[in-house]
Amino acid sequence: MIIGIILGVVAAVMRLSPNPLISGASWIYIWFFRGTPLLVQLLFWFNIGALFPTIDLGVPFGPSFIHANANTLITGYVAALLGFGLNEGAYMSEIVRAGIISVHHGQTEAAQSLGMRRLQIMRKIVLPQAMRVIIPRRATRRSRCSRTPRW
Repeated sequence: MIIGIILGVVAAVMRLSPNPLISGASWIYIWFFRGTPLLVQLLFWFNIGALFPTIDLGVPFGPSFIHANANTLITGYVAALLGFGLNEGAYMSEIVRAGIISVHHGQTEAAQSLGMRRLQIMRKIVLPQAMRVIIPRRATRRSRCSRTPRW
């Protein structure tokens, strides 16, 4: 859940970016992981060793610095973390994006007029107000009896 929340906030901010490359990359991530069934994602991550027997990190088409066997690196637990985290991140990004969009644009303009940077505006002005929309309120029931005085 923590991985999904962090990925969701980052993907939502990326999706609202004015840069089309960043916004497009976030859109593709959200589209792919929301459109693919979760069971397929879990099976893919668990069986990734069949596609890539070794995972090498290094210079592309050059020397590799880190070599690892995919089956020992991605265990069942790691596959579940990747599958659930990436899927939850895609769904959470849409929830966070809706919360950010719900904040009136005048709040951002007022913060810009004060000289705040984009990151400061998002962290100190927009996200605290968006949390009211992002986190659902608990519905409370009050019966008529609780409002009338007891005799």
